[in-house]
Amino acid sequence: MNFAQNTFLIALLLFPAGAITSIAFNKNERLANFTGSLFAVLGSISGIVSAISILFYQGTFSVNMPSTFPILSFALKMDSLSAFFVLVISTIALLASTYGYGYAKHYFGKYNLGNLGFFYNLFIAGMILVVTANNALLFLIVWEIMSLASYFLVIFEKNEKKNIKAGSLYFYMTHAGTAFIILAFLLLYRSTGSLDFEVIRNSINLISPITRDAVFILALIGFGTKAGIIPFHIWLPSAHPAAPSHVSALMSGVMIKTGIFMMIRIFLDIFPGGPIWWGITILIIGAISSILGVLYALAEHDIKKLLAYHSIENIGIILLGLGSALTFNSLGLHSFAILSIVAALFHTLNHAVFKALLFMGAGSVISKTHTKNIEEYGGIIKYMPYTALFFLIGSLAISAIPPFNGFASEWITFQSLFAGIRSVGSVAEWAFMIAAGSLALTGGLACACFVKVFGITFLARPRRENIKQITESSFSLVFSMAILALLTLILGVFSGSVSATLSRIANSVMAFRGEVVISNVHTSAIRTGDGFASVSLPSIFLIFGILLALTFIIFKFIPKKQRERKVITWDCGTNLGPRMEITATGFSRSIITIFADILKPSKEVKTTFHEENSNYFPKANTVNLGTAEIYRSYIYEPLHKLMTKISSYAGIWQNGNVNAYILYIFIILIILLIVGAVK
Repeated sequence: MNFAQNTFLIALLLFPAGAITSIAFNKNERLANFTGSLFAVLGSISGIVSAISILFYQGTFSVNMPSTFPILSFALKMDSLSAFFVLVISTIALLASTYGYGYAKHYFGKYNLGNLGFFYNLFIAGMILVVTANNALLFLIVWEIMSLASYFLVIFEKNEKKNIKAGSLYFYMTHAGTAFIILAFLLLYRSTGSLDFEVIRNSINLISPITRDAVFILALIGFGTKAGIIPFHIWLPSAHPAAPSHVSALMSGVMIKTGIFMMIRIFLDIFPGGPIWWGITILIIGAISSILGVLYALAEHDIKKLLAYHSIENIGIILLGLGSALTFNSLGLHSFAILSIVAALFHTLNHAVFKALLFMGAGSVISKTHTKNIEEYGGIIKYMPYTALFFLIGSLAISAIPPFNGFASEWITFQSLFAGIRSVGSVAEWAFMIAAGSLALTGGLACACFVKVFGITFLARPRRENIKQITESSFSLVFSMAILALLTLILGVFSGSVSATLSRIANSVMAFRGEVVISNVHTSAIRTGDGFASVSLPSIFLIFGILLALTFIIFKFIPKKQRERKVITWDCGTNLGPRMEITATGFSRSIITIFADILKPSKEVKTTFHEENSNYFPKANTVNLGTAEIYRSYIYEPLHKLMTKISSYAGIWQNGNVNAYILYIFIILIILLIVGAVK
């Protein structure tokens, strides 16, 4: 066995070891926390080493173990695409595990940390196995391991009823999505006679166009549910905030990307050339998800729920790259397809980094303030300066501000969309125009949202007295956030080198070998056989760096005419207090009003009086502002009513009479015998 394969198998042994030791030491919470985190760290390091070996030194490896069960084989394969996702998962898991070691200490005496370590290690192992499984039945098994482990992590803080409710919704939705995935695999098995991905790939000519389209729709719904695309996202805004913050970083940063991985694997690798409507469909879904995700984030004041909505937004941005690739591929514009895959993969990596950073920053604040409500923060920068700095870097990255990594991948996504506007016609051109417009609007709204989050959370005066007693988080939390913050800068500045590596992965995914050359970091322009898409990222970063340097020189070295003075803010003769500062609600309300037709804002005013039967002496007014979720009103509520009605009719047949059930079985057997005789 080669080095990459050995280190990968070691990783697969370390995670179960971490799960077993954590549950074994569940009566000693400190030891359970230490062993669970240690094995997760070691397993993640092994995964990183294995993935890097595949990406830069070896081509691929496979692990095949025969099974007595005909359609199940323990078949694992790590090619360049799998290695990329293993690298992303392992990197975030490494830093989340380091963070989690310190973060979990505030659970001491409250919850069982042995259970946390057990499901946490299984969760990471499940994600790594999902992106390396090479057999559909094995894939479904490890997919279920990943889903169940994450479910138990979501309900870990079981004393909170809303967490149990969030976990239940996640459980229902993820298994509904799995049902669609099973149907897709069954259609592939019916056409090819195999559940092995290699056999399916080599037997693609046996699959009819109708079956391909059906597999596309089923896979899009199934994997889109896990990815959190609208309207199948309803579990995500409640499940991600419910989990411990380092688990939220993993779920939001990498778990939802397993759905993206399988979309790329099926739509581009297994099916080399789908019809153009596949790409247009994903482009439209990506545009809708990105805009609605950021709009609902703007209306949210729970900091973790707000970040969860931004995951929906960024999944939409990734889908813009994937949809562009499918459209270009169907039109024979192979080099532009490669460019689009690079954009999708780059944003997959970038989102994992800055979203993990933001969730860790939020967790750092929550662990000290014991609230998720942004309105109750304020002035935290004075007491948690490192957390504030790293959260600011994450905010700049997710807002696509150079020189951080979010700008690089969104810029390449813009290039692919502009290439589509220039190179395609008819309906596809309009789809690219809508997608480009949605990406531009999303970027502006995301920037506004994080101005709100950072400003309300860290700046101005504390809105509660206990804020003044908090201190900076422990070293393990700060260290993990610092590394992620550094990665956002490295991935942005060296985006040319990253794009060159991703182009090799994109080439290996596609059935063709497009003529794509990505120059070195000094020029960083993507040249394609079908045209030229100028990225010029280092040039932009150089200009940005020069402007920053000039600004620093002006403020630092040019002498000031006046001496700095600290004076009390003029307050019209009143005492300044927290109530005089702008709130998160006030900041976002004007934007929500602009998009009132989509968000359906509501306002409820309740007045209490000094006397019960008097309407003349009001004591206080309570104003509740909210937004409506249109997908619930038009999709899930009608579906719930329909299912309830069907269930009421089914109750007539499900009457508890054993004789009736035997009769049903007898009738079904007769029907099956008749059908068999006819055939």
